[in-house]
Amino acid sequence: MKEVTLVLDDGTQFHGQSFGYEKNVAGEVVFNTAMMGYPESLTDPSYAGQMLVTTFPLVGNYGVPAFSFGENGLPTFMESDRIYATALIVSDYSEQYSHWNAKESLGDWLKREQVPGVTGIDTRQLTKVLREHGVMMGRLVFDGVEVESQQTEQEDYGSVNWVERVSCKDVIRYNEGAGRKVVLVDCGVKANIIRCLINRGVEVIRVPWNYDYTDMQFDGLFLANGPGDPDKCVDAVDILKKQLSASRKPVCGICMGNQLLAKASGASVYKLKYGHRSHNQPVREVGTNRCYVTSQNHGYAVDASTLGKEWRELFVNMNDGSNEGIRHQTNPWFSSQFHPEACSGPVDTEFMFDRFIEAL
Repeated sequence: MKEVTLVLDDGTQFHGQSFGYEKNVAGEVVFNTAMMGYPESLTDPSYAGQMLVTTFPLVGNYGVPAFSFGENGLPTFMESDRIYATALIVSDYSEQYSHWNAKESLGDWLKREQVPGVTGIDTRQLTKVLREHGVMMGRLVFDGVEVESQQTEQEDYGSVNWVERVSCKDVIRYNEGAGRKVVLVDCGVKANIIRCLINRGVEVIRVPWNYDYTDMQFDGLFLANGPGDPDKCVDAVDILKKQLSASRKPVCGICMGNQLLAKASGASVYKLKYGHRSHNQPVREVGTNRCYVTSQNHGYAVDASTLGKEWRELFVNMNDGSNEGIRHQTNPWFSSQFHPEACSGPVDTEFMFDRFIEAL
């Protein structure tokens, strides 16, 4: 396997070997502490522009399922139509795999989709560097591989509107004629969010992130997850403000959707030092003693101190006290920073979809 070096912005270097596609790339280096779920994470559009580091050492041992699609046009086992992460960095890649649903190895999949994979790196030490310094840009340099685009190499993650890059370009309808209609604002939506809505018997109208839906006929509005800085999504926030000022129709948001709803209410967001990316984030529902284990993937958070008087926190992170959801005091508008629909789990909070459907 070809030697490859990860070079961080602060000059720190980690050396490993390639098991994926061999090309020099750059991206924001982030870590995920989940023990499983690499097919779902790699195809999550929220990882666009980022190099994904797994802290769990053994990766690849259960292979990759077939990239098939169901009758509704959604991928059967993945979260989107392709890999969105810029690269995958692991400690110990397993070339041998065994699983009833596996059709190919992780390495073969990465090569087919032209995404680099690096093994042999001390990901625990790399994670310590990211925790102490905060997430930073990094680049992979392969021995003997020329840089394909110097501009790509130097592109700063925070300067890009990643939502614009991953959002759909046209209106897409699912489960047509089901009755109640839900407009889903696609900021980089995971397929299982759409599945969860379809399974609850509604028609889903998926629109681009900057699409003006305010004159459409629908029963509820759903704000999806997505990558990057929510402050770049000015158009989406302006349209949402217009909707909230004109109607009391139910609104629910997830991840980026939580941040957009907060911004539309007048609150502000900030970048976390190293983000929340895992399957084990504990959150408490405000006003109760109920605590849930949640799956998360975000690098920004809502500043709860800037919420208006008509808004309240709905959930709070039990590790660092950051906001995990908001709600309006009188209107059926609420959101979560975590992923209730999480694939590959946990799904303890999938009741958030039920709350939304009941409000329609």
